[in-house]
This record gives sequence, C-alpha cells and structure tokens, in this order.
Amino acid sequence: MHPTDHQVAWGHAATRQSWIWSSLLGLLRLLGWTGVALGSLFAIVGLPVSIGWILFPFLLYAPFRALVECSFAATSLRVRRVLREYPWQILGDVPKGIAPHPAASDKRMWFELPNPDDPVERVPLTFLATFRSHWWFKRIGAPRTKPEIRAQIEPLWFAGDPRFLAVAAAPGREGSAPRRLHLLYQASALDRRAVPGGWTSSPASLERARRAGARVL
Repeated sequence: MHPTDHQVAWGHAATRQSWIWSSLLGLLRLLGWTGVALGSLFAIVGLPVSIGWILFPFLLYAPFRALVECSFAATSLRVRRVLREYPWQILGDVPKGIAPHPAASDKRMWFELPNPDDPVERVPLTFLATFRSHWWFKRIGAPRTKPEIRAQIEPLWFAGDPRFLAVAAAPGREGSAPRRLHLLYQASALDRRAVPGGWTSSPASLERARRAGARVL
C-alpha cells in the first residue's frame, strides 16, 4: 500500500521501522553519554590531579548530553502518538523559510501549511525544538546550500495538524519510507503559558489533536 493509503501513519510498516530505528539510536546515545560521564568521573578520582583535569570537560559535557537524550526519548514517544492519530500526507512545494514568518509568534525556521478546516487559511509551523534542527536548517534555506541538498526534503512527508502538533519527515528509500522523523508543534499545544494562535478549529479537530497529545482549550 502507498503510505498515504493508510488511515494513520503508524499503519505504514516502513514508518514503524523508521521510528524504531530512530528510538534505538537515541537509546544508544543515552547509554553512551552516560558511560562517558561515569567513566570520566571514575578516571578523575583515580588519576593524579595533573592528568585528571584533562578529563574534566568530558565530565561537564557528558551529563548534559545524557539529559538531552532523555528529553529526546520523551519526544520520540510524542512522535509515535502523532503517527498513531494522523495519516501521512506527501506534499510538494511547501512554503518554507528561515527568516521570521510574519504570522508566527516564534521567529525561527518554518513550514507553512493549510488549515485542515479552512484551506484558505495558512498556518506557520515553526521548529521550536532546535537541538537537532541543523539538518533541516541546511535544507530549508541555509545560505550557500546546493540545490541537490535542498531537494532532500522534497516532497515533504507530513502527519498531523499545523495548528497543534505534527511530524515532518524527509523521503527515504526512493520515496517509499520516511526518514528524519521530526516533531513540530505550536507552543500552545504543549505549554499552557503560550497563547493559542486563534485559527479556525472544528470540535472534531480539537478532539483529534487532544488524542495526539496536544493541549487544547
């Protein structure tokens, strides 16, 4: 079956494989950085001070990276929840940019997508989670990026609702599978302190977004 023929993206076997592989890599990174932190600590304690200070930067950086990987584990679960609720759309020529979008409250790079309840209304969806966004930055509009590099995110795989939260992915395996699964969301979908965008939303869309893990009013 074509990826878009499934009722939800999670029904696509290659999507599940991509998520599992991404999650396993995240787990390996977490274990690796935890090992570096513990190893650096034991080495510093056991080595003479004149040598141990060389490992001190690793002791500072490795716990930070381990905490970052923990946050990505939570993000991975959110990605799975979105994929279990929304189908894939494979979209070409999606408006995007790295300059601030005039209608977005957050001034970062963005995709602009139609409101599912009002296609005339356009919704900017920004990359709020930016620690692993550099790969996307280079392909969305980084200066001096070659056209063949930009083409790596065409067409865009998209599952979700731009008014709340979604998963974006680049095409892989000659267009038969997604890669680089990336969670995108409006700040108000996860942060009660953020102001909602005020876009048109039907009760069915609100309920679906709630099941996908978004905070909706």
